[in-house]
Amino acid sequence: MSDTSAPQKYRRILLKVSGEVLMGDTPYGIDTNTVQAVAEDVAEIVKSGVELCLVIGGGNIFRGMAGAAKGMERSSADYMGMLATVMNALAMQDALERIGVQTRVQSAIPMATVCEPYIRRRAQRHLEKGRVVIFAAGTGNPFFTTDTAAALRAAEMQCDALFKGTSVDGVYTADPKKDPAARRYERLTYMDVLAKDLRVMDASAVALMRDSNIPIVVFSIKGRGNLLGVLRGEGTFTVVAADRPTA
Repeated sequence: MSDTSAPQKYRRILLKVSGEVLMGDTPYGIDTNTVQAVAEDVAEIVKSGVELCLVIGGGNIFRGMAGAAKGMERSSADYMGMLATVMNALAMQDALERIGVQTRVQSAIPMATVCEPYIRRRAQRHLEKGRVVIFAAGTGNPFFTTDTAAALRAAEMQCDALFKGTSVDGVYTADPKKDPAARRYERLTYMDVLAKDLRVMDASAVALMRDSNIPIVVFSIKGRGNLLGVLRGEGTFTVVAADRPTA
């Protein structure tokens, strides 16, 4: 286990993890080893004293946009995608609780048999008690992505930052997997992201973070210990915030 005694910059964060990350090296579904690795990273953060909440996408199981593109009615496809996020949330809850981290899943679509309904004050109380809260089912509305849900919950929970864990270590001028000449940005403003259409998150999510003045930290969650390192300001990542980037 890594040393967790170093001072932290943030008191409370929201971690957004794409559903695709949970696939690991498999073509679809949930890779238990990958889920366990993410859970261990989260456990380190909780042990360091930081309050943490999670939003996990559902693209590893079902993506509403893809379903709509194949002829399915968009609202139905999006609701199916929301249910996929609940499955991922329950998998992460199980992984966290097996290593001793108290966790609560709150769903924007009520399903009392498997998880709590989303109640803002209850979620805040869980965080204050040191529990990890996983927000599932997006915003509960079709036509909104889990990026927007993450931004909304980060604002409602009064988080100090939104950490977006992806498969790449920041925001690049182009897709680094396709363009070897792509350059990584150290720092961007919200307006830079929107004007350059950098696809860090949905435009609505970026705009909400701008209005709430909550920075977005984009990093690779695939490396073990990366989350704790980035939380301390170490490693490679991109920060999207209000102030202008330095030359």
